[in-house]
Amino acid sequence: MASFPLLQVLLKCRFTRKRCGTKQPLKVLVTGAAGQVGYALIPMIARGLMLGPDQPIILHMLDIPSAAEALNGVKMELVDAALPLLKGVIATTDLVEACTGVNIAIMLGGFPRKEGMERKEVMSKNVAIYKDQASALEQCAAKNCKVLVVANPANTNALILKEFAPSIPAKNITCLTRLDHNRALGQIAERLNMHASEVKNVIIWGNHSSTQYPDINHATVITQEGEKSVREIIANDKWLSGEFITIIRQRGAAIIRARKLSSALSAASAACDHMHDWLLGTPKGTWVSMGVCSDGSYGIPPGLIYSFPVSCEKGEWSIVQGLKIDDFSRSKMEASTNELLEEKSLAYSCLS
Repeated sequence: MASFPLLQVLLKCRFTRKRCGTKQPLKVLVTGAAGQVGYALIPMIARGLMLGPDQPIILHMLDIPSAAEALNGVKMELVDAALPLLKGVIATTDLVEACTGVNIAIMLGGFPRKEGMERKEVMSKNVAIYKDQASALEQCAAKNCKVLVVANPANTNALILKEFAPSIPAKNITCLTRLDHNRALGQIAERLNMHASEVKNVIIWGNHSSTQYPDINHATVITQEGEKSVREIIANDKWLSGEFITIIRQRGAAIIRARKLSSALSAASAACDHMHDWLLGTPKGTWVSMGVCSDGSYGIPPGLIYSFPVSCEKGEWSIVQGLKIDDFSRSKMEASTNELLEEKSLAYSCLS
């Protein structure tokens, strides 16, 4: 078990560097580490893009036995990169070894749907994977371990992990919808011939799937005259309520058609953004989208892992409250809720 809670480790020595020297290294687990997303993400983590330029880390990399040689190759490259923040690397196919003492777990590994496979078969395999990983984290991870599930179906995989790792606080288990959030920022910026940094407060509601709802009703852009609403600046409700939503929902498929491979670089960047903002905080007045455990906000059933707008401070997220939800938005949010309830039912049927 770690000597310090995660936030204490992150903040330790921030204001007393001369007295106490370097920070305590954080142990970061990446599952599916030999895959495309892992190969893109691991150098981002090791270079401090996720946890800051003064936070040393020890990487725990896990993959399946058939990927052991490739995983060792990744370890060799990390050694060759001579990265100052990287204080150690564990490359293993053993789940217990991988999970021991970790402060942060980024779960990239999962079973992808293959041609001809039934939905329940895919769900059954992922339920088994995430039940085992949950048990290992429950027994071996640091007490305040923060978990990000990336592998699809991300929301439901995170739900299973939450159910089978009861000692990990439910608020510490999240899933990735930051990729969809970033895609929405990018599409708005392209439409307005602006930079994505000038757009803020889009929202991804719901499931990381084709029912997700990219909502721009509260989004703003920075102009010379100050902040203005995205809907006002674009002035095209038909595009915003139609094509824009379709683009975000189908962006992953479009990238596969173009690359003949899935979106690894942008997924890795989004995972890095998710953890960075969660642990180090979001700018004042800005929110991001995270798949988190519902507390009933906006009428979403408690306990579901659902994407909400959140702000983050001191290593904790909070759902942004009081946003007005119109009838169009409510219908989209409910459709994603219903899909997640169906997925939950299917996942639980695989356990019995």
